[in-house]
Amino acid sequence: MVNGTTLRTAWSRNLDTPLRRFLRTSTAGAAFLLAASVLALVWANVDMASYQRVWATELSVHFGHWGVELTLQEWINSGLMTFFFFVVGLETRREFDLGELRERRRFALPLAAGTAGILVPIAIYLLVNAGESSVRGWGAAMSTDTAFALGMLALIGPRLPERLRMFLLTVTVVDDFLALVVIAVFYSSAISLGPLLFGLATFVVILAARLARFRYGPVYFLLGVVAWFAFLGSGVDPLVVGLAMGLATYAYPAPRSELERATDLFRTFREQPTPELEREAREGLKMAVSPNERLQAIYHPWTSYLIVPLFALANVGIVLDGEFLARAATSPITLGILAAFVIGKPIGIVGGTRLVTMLSRGRLRPPVGWAAVTGAGTIAGIGFTVSLLVATIAFDGAAEEEAKLGVLAAALLASGITWLLFRVIARLSPLRRAQALVGGAESIVDLAVDVDHERDHVRGRADALITIVEYGDFECPHCGNAEPVIRELMSGHGEVTYVWRHLPLTDVHPHAQLAAEAAEAAADQGMFWQMHDLLLAHQGDLDIADLVRYAEELGLSVDRFEEHLRTREGAARVAEDVDSADLSGVSGTPTFFVNGRRHHGAYDIESLTAAVKAAKVRAAVTA
Repeated sequence: MVNGTTLRTAWSRNLDTPLRRFLRTSTAGAAFLLAASVLALVWANVDMASYQRVWATELSVHFGHWGVELTLQEWINSGLMTFFFFVVGLETRREFDLGELRERRRFALPLAAGTAGILVPIAIYLLVNAGESSVRGWGAAMSTDTAFALGMLALIGPRLPERLRMFLLTVTVVDDFLALVVIAVFYSSAISLGPLLFGLATFVVILAARLARFRYGPVYFLLGVVAWFAFLGSGVDPLVVGLAMGLATYAYPAPRSELERATDLFRTFREQPTPELEREAREGLKMAVSPNERLQAIYHPWTSYLIVPLFALANVGIVLDGEFLARAATSPITLGILAAFVIGKPIGIVGGTRLVTMLSRGRLRPPVGWAAVTGAGTIAGIGFTVSLLVATIAFDGAAEEEAKLGVLAAALLASGITWLLFRVIARLSPLRRAQALVGGAESIVDLAVDVDHERDHVRGRADALITIVEYGDFECPHCGNAEPVIRELMSGHGEVTYVWRHLPLTDVHPHAQLAAEAAEAAADQGMFWQMHDLLLAHQGDLDIADLVRYAEELGLSVDRFEEHLRTREGAARVAEDVDSADLSGVSGTPTFFVNGRRHHGAYDIESLTAAVKAAKVRAAVTA
């Protein structure tokens, strides 16, 4: 805080990653979804006639002689929910491009778990409903509600490993994709070939525009609307358009070249604040962020806080009287859905994961322990959005209400079982609890260039259990703020090695390159860390005269120091660090890696201590 004003630092800017934002929004969205579900039940039980009348209101769109007329409920189920599946597609693509699934071999495990997590529940439902006309509703017993499951998991276990949420997310996106394919193939009306081909052709245009890196959003939105109406007219559920467009939207880390270009454009605008330069600067900033992340930031809150709760409000309403509950207690629809989710989901997910681990002879393991995998399986028994969607398509009347009750009961029971499971795990000894939750799988390494104790600037024990690598800039104020945090962290944890690598942001810090070369000149005389500390302590004084004065204070040979700077002997060493940063997808400072994994989040002592403790637990379990 300066003069009563709280400054916004890189810590607050970098606190969120796309995955963290996704998980946090899903958690809060679960509360909205739960509230909407309760409201729907109360409304339906107070005045079912008005509930049905509102959602049966017909709305139409006409273009000349052509038009579409749907009920309000249908506009929500097939229209607004397209945005929900668009967000699911975006997150799936992000995981493929930047997340755990960027190593394609790792996709085999969530693919098997997600597929088995659908097939086993379907088999159980078919077994319970064998010989009944209700067998046609098997699609209501297959799919996990990603947002609801992630939200409930966060409420049940806020301190559970983030990798558990990541594992659940990767499994459920496979689940969502397969469920949408099922809806398109098995729960669509008679197919009309003409509109279908037109819709496919429109999507080909979308793909071509993506490949050409065309980035004008309104055009994509218009093409998406055209494709949606085409698929609707073809008889194929148009929800598939949202998922397909999300999957086609690529993600990538912000390139340093684009960030530097954005800086130049902003400087030009600052010098000449004209509307034309303002537009160019704005476009330059947009180009520096991948369309996937930008669109997630726009649409995910809308789907979590409005669209999905509105869907629940329009579909959950059923009358819960004694006669209905007694009938549902023996209904094969209700019992089939309940058993499918509560029993079939954990069996399918755990079984599919175990099968891949066995067939790969342990080369492919879940990123968490087997108890955590079981917890992911039990919480995946929350089937809501897609289940209710299929229930409204496959059933009507009393059968539809029985299906909805099965979905609601399964969600409650799955949440209770998951809570109980993690309470039991919490009572285990620390080592056994760590083994149960963390597991022994190898971590995916984000740091492209390994630490070399002969080459890198290393502070601390060479054999320490934890290695923290920082890409930093001596003129970056946030690196200066992080330095005492690192010092405190090392004093409190003797098993920490700290490595500094240069990443001078020359487009915003004019003295950063010279300061980095000065540190290398000091390293040439065995005084790198002493110079490192001085530079970060005096970030506003980094002119050549200041650097020479620091060399004198440290007792260095000033002539040798000045000659080193004059000939730029350290430039090549700095460039090597910059190249390694590019290979690791680093474009800003400070950026930290803990045991090779990139640290996403704040750089305060609490956050970095938590990251170090988590790395210690994993290192101890996998040792």
